[in-house]
Amino acid sequence: MGVHLIRLPDIGEGIAEAELTEWHVGPGDVVREDDLLAVVMTDKAAVEVPSSVEGKVLELGADIGEAMAVGSVLIRIEVDGEGNEAEAAGETVAPPDIERTEAAPAVEAETSRETGTRHGEPTASLTRASAVARAQGTKPLASPSVRMRARREGIDLRQVPGSGPASRISHADLDHWISAGGILQGRTIRGPNTGVEEVRVIGMRRRIAEKMQIAKRQIPHITIVEQVEIEALDALREALNKKYAGDRPKLTLLPFLMRAIVEAVREQPELNARYDDEAGVIYRHGGVHVGIATQTPGGLNVPVIRHAEVGSLWENAAELTRLADAARDGTIVREDLQDSTITITSLGPLGALATTPIINHPEVAIVGVNKMQIRPVWDGQQFQPRKMMNLSCSFDHRVVDGWDAAVFVQKLKSLLETPAMLFVEV
Repeated sequence: MGVHLIRLPDIGEGIAEAELTEWHVGPGDVVREDDLLAVVMTDKAAVEVPSSVEGKVLELGADIGEAMAVGSVLIRIEVDGEGNEAEAAGETVAPPDIERTEAAPAVEAETSRETGTRHGEPTASLTRASAVARAQGTKPLASPSVRMRARREGIDLRQVPGSGPASRISHADLDHWISAGGILQGRTIRGPNTGVEEVRVIGMRRRIAEKMQIAKRQIPHITIVEQVEIEALDALREALNKKYAGDRPKLTLLPFLMRAIVEAVREQPELNARYDDEAGVIYRHGGVHVGIATQTPGGLNVPVIRHAEVGSLWENAAELTRLADAARDGTIVREDLQDSTITITSLGPLGALATTPIINHPEVAIVGVNKMQIRPVWDGQQFQPRKMMNLSCSFDHRVVDGWDAAVFVQKLKSLLETPAMLFVEV
């Protein structure tokens, strides 16, 4: 018997290290060739690392959330034969084949459509047979989706036996716990709940935190809030949806707003730009690549609708739907998350009266959509009920003056309140 070392492979693109976000095995587990061992995350993608050998896991090389250098030992596996542990330090070790998941959300076990089970996790029957309770005081190990579901269902993961490696809790374990009556009935807890759950900021959540910190620390924001009457725009949207129902994609407000942004930056190209603050260079783009801030189970993504200036309302609406669906189900590719030149953010029906959007660094402007509501509007003689909405737009005050920001917001307001102007060729 020997020991085989599997090292963190060279992921390419000049990446020197990656963050370990998931273990799919633990000490004592028997693995086969191509079994999934771990998931690591770089700045650009989540990467699955499979086993290149068959054997028994002896030791894991890092803890979840730890940054690992390319080439460092990921895992030690006992194998038949000599293994490679005796190889001289510094000798090149052929990296295993890796399967890249070009998606921003942290990769989780894939769900089988045929069986409803998750690859790398046990079926419900195996869970019932092998689940064991963890030692007192041991923190439960579970993927982000399992933790999210447990919070939603009112389940204390500390009470759920896990059947995976290191007592990892799977969705099948939750199913068994619920079917066995372990769920908190009525979600009512008797007595004070003094529990404190420690949630490490890793993977996609860490990437979001770092990007928000950079944006807020480096960019002096100026935010302008303006109310817009959208009575005419909403009537036009409903009429177009009714006319083309079943034949064309359903229109929301966003394709109209994209069209308004295209027209507005035509007059103010300095707002359709990216600012390299280290080089001191502003790159003004001809193409309008609109980022759409999208909430996903793994965190906030910004899919990009490229060349919104050439797409029709329906083409942009179809692309918006495609990207949003891909972002939420974790199948979006890296290319669809890069190189936006201006971003739209909207909380949809949860939107407030006003927000203060954080700019998507290194862009210089972001347009925030707030909720629609009927408000009394003075027409010069009396108050009339009108459908209104606030726009909250933030700008990088290093490169955008307050006057120019106000001109841009007023241009959007004018176009949205008189939607026919969106379709006038000049």
